[in-house]
Formats: sequence, structure tokens, C-alpha cells
Amino acid sequence: MKQIRLLSGFFTVGFWTLASRILGFVREILITAYIGPGPVMDAFVAAFRLPNMFRRFFAEGAFNAAFVPMFSKRLEAGEDAQGFANQAFNLLGLAVLALVGLGMVFMPALVWATAGGFAGDARFDLAVGYGHVVFPYILFMALAALFSGVLNATGRFAAAAAAPVLLNILACSAMLIGALRGGDVITWLIWVIPVAGVAQLALVWVATERADIRIRPGLPRLTPEMRHMVAVAVPAALAMGVTQINLVVGQLVASQTESAVSWLFAADRLYQLPLGVVGIAVGVVLLPDLSRKLRAGDETGARNAYSRAGEFTLMLSLPAAVALVTVPLPLISVLFERGATGAEDSAAMALAVAIYGLGLPAFVLQKLLQPLYFAREDTKTPFRYAAVAMVVNAVLAFGLYPVVGWIAPAIAASVAGWAMVALLALGSLRMGAVAQPDDRFRARAWRIALASALMGVALYAANQFFGWAFQVPGWRYLALLALVLFGSLAYYAAGHILGAFRLGELRQMMRRG
Repeated sequence: MKQIRLLSGFFTVGFWTLASRILGFVREILITAYIGPGPVMDAFVAAFRLPNMFRRFFAEGAFNAAFVPMFSKRLEAGEDAQGFANQAFNLLGLAVLALVGLGMVFMPALVWATAGGFAGDARFDLAVGYGHVVFPYILFMALAALFSGVLNATGRFAAAAAAPVLLNILACSAMLIGALRGGDVITWLIWVIPVAGVAQLALVWVATERADIRIRPGLPRLTPEMRHMVAVAVPAALAMGVTQINLVVGQLVASQTESAVSWLFAADRLYQLPLGVVGIAVGVVLLPDLSRKLRAGDETGARNAYSRAGEFTLMLSLPAAVALVTVPLPLISVLFERGATGAEDSAAMALAVAIYGLGLPAFVLQKLLQPLYFAREDTKTPFRYAAVAMVVNAVLAFGLYPVVGWIAPAIAASVAGWAMVALLALGSLRMGAVAQPDDRFRARAWRIALASALMGVALYAANQFFGWAFQVPGWRYLALLALVLFGSLAYYAAGHILGAFRLGELRQMMRRG
């Protein structure tokens, strides 16, 4: 059986996620340039959020939280893992197919429930029309998530991590073709989304076949194994549903201000880069590794995996968060300010980015802490914690809107994220030493935090020194490159002087796995 190489897995998933996020930036740059913040972009964001919202229920979120640990344990014990995956495929396919049918019928109700501020203006009908086109995307992505879970559990991370790249390649290509042909760019964009879903499903299905695991469509059967998986998945679905309710609450609040949905969407894309590269990589790789080690009774190995994942998480997420808080406007203006997006839009997006940056470490740490529960097939406890975070988010989003306006959802999301981390960390104390960071982690965590803070001071000073260059169209790209390189060198130097990390150790860990 192929063993999971933890650090290698982090970097494999992180590399492909980084590629996807970079192409995602290109996609958002094209959207903001060709469409721009306003009614059409607001409607597209609301429509595209619908399949992505249900994707968290049926794909990477609830389903994988139940499926991956159960599949991993059967794989470790040689208990017909392929048959289990085939049963899960058929059950999932039927459930999501029914969801797609209901969504297509009740699309106006879905748009009203998730973007009520659109009611009474042109954005509502636009969002309903776009939703009918993009909603079937959830079917392909849910099934692709199952194949990705199989590949991840067997230690094959590349194909599953590379699949999202296809969406961004196809979306960017479609918009460029639409612009060159002089057509309506938004029409090209929405119609390519379900096509991308088919391409992603095909990629991971073929990769699973090459891993000698053959999954075929058939009639679903509610066997005892499937009943147990559903029983585990339902609380996880509720937990992920709480996360999505937080997003919907934010969209409901923002939809009362024209362009605010677009501003928050663009800001979300920026902080999703480090969240995707670090948080998703850790969550994807750590869950099957912890599941298999706990099944084998290797508590020492499980604790080591958790602690090294924690180091990796802090080492990359803290400096990213500091950069988002310190220099958000240079980042936003270079990435998005062109075409239909002006300086006023950039200023609004930069404010949202800084606030999301304060919550970024929390969003990433959730990905580190949740596998501690999911590896034990405990999805009820994270649901209870997520419900508390949902209440915090809703109270702050609606309560702060009359005071601070459209930015309230970003503030609420960051505070709720930290509330969730606090609850997950406190809950993990009951799991014993295996769920607690080791001495090396504790010794290095504060050093990583200090190195990140020193980098922030250096970035702020550098921005004050040559910030004028961002106002010169021909110089702003070079200025941003210089700022990124300077900040990276400052963090690298501070980290080594303080003993926060050693790149040589990472190379050794990569070789050992």
C-alpha cells in the first residue's frame, strides 16, 4: 500500500492549489476588467455562490469528512475499500442529482434567500438566469470530490489538487475569446462553468482508474455501511452548512449596497490564496494520514504529524496575514484596478482585504484542528462549535451594518473564525497528548509570530519609501514585485536569526515524507 508522505503531500497539494489560485487571480482580474463591480458582477457572484455553497455540503466538506476516514481505515485494514467507494459513489450521485433538480425548479427562491437585497432590481432576474446555467456544476464537483478523496487516501495528491486548475483555465479562455469576438463576456463565462465541471470529473476519474480503483455507476443501496457514513456525514453537513450560512448572511447584508457583493468577492479571492495553499493543503493531507495512524495505534506518529502540520501552517499563514493587513491597497490596485474597476473600488476592496487578513490565521487553523475530530469520525462536536460561530457571525453582521455599513460581513467573518478556533482548540484538550502540539512546535510558534511581525514593520517602511511608484502606471508592477521580494527576504532573515525554521529541515522531512 502506498504510504502517505506528509510534507511531500503538503507541497504537492500546495503547489497545485497555488497554481489554481494564481489562475484564479487572472480570472478575477478579467472579471473585474471586462465586467467590473456593479449589477452584472453582483448577479454572477450570487449565482456562482449557489453551487459552491452546496459543494461544501456534498463535496469537500461534509461528504469527505465522513468518507475519507472510513475509506482510509478500510484501505489500511484491507477491508474492500473499493466496494465501499463504489457504494458511496452511487448514493452520493443520486442525492446530488435530486438536489440539482430541486435547485433548477426553485432557483428564484434560492436567489431570494441568499441575496434578498437584489429583490426589486435587475440583479435578481440576472442572478436567476445565471443560476439556471451554473447550478449543475455541483453534480460534477460532488462526484469529483469522491474520486479526489479516494486518491488522497491512497497518497496520490497531484491529480485531485490539479483538477481545480481546469476551471480557471477554461474560464479565462472563455472570457478572452468572448472579448476578442466582441460578444457578451458574461455569457461566455457562465456557460463554461458546467463544461469545466465535466473536465474536472474526467481528470480525477481517470487518475483513480490508474490507481487500480475502479468505480462504476449503479443503483444505490442503503447498506449498514452507508447508513453509518450518512450518520457521520449529516452532522458534518450541518457544520459545513453553518459555514455557508455565514457566507449567505454576509451576502444578504452586502446585497443592500450596490457593488458591495463584488467588492467582498474580490477581497475574498485575495485572502483565499494563502488559505487555499496552506489550509486546504494541510486539511487534505492531514486527515487521511491521521486516520490511518490512529487506526494503526501509532499515537506518537499521529502527534508528530499534527505538530509538523501546525508548524507548516503557521510558517506560511502568519506572514501572509501580516502582509494583507499591512499593504492591502498596493496588492489590490495592481491586481484589480483596470478597465471597469476604478480607484474607489480598489479602496473598498483593500479595506475588506485588511479585515479578512486579521481572520486569515483563524481560517487556516480551523483546517488544522478539524481533522483531529474527523479522523475519529466525530463530526457532531465541530457542528456544535460551528453553530456558536454562526450566531456570533450573524449578530455581528446584522448588528454592525447600521454602524459601519457594507464592511460588517468581513468583520463578522473574522471574529467568528477566531471564535471557532478557540472552541476547537479547547475541545481538543480532551483527546490527550496525541492532539497537543509537541515541544518543538511550542518553541517555534512564538518565533514564527515574531518573525512575521518584523516582516510587517519592514513592509510598512518599504511601502512608505517607494509607495509613490504605485501611482505610476508603468512602475506599479515592478513596485509590487520589489515589495514582495523585500518582504520575503525580511521574513526569511528574521526567521533564521530567531530559529523559527530551517529550510534544511524541510528538505530532510520531504525526503523522509
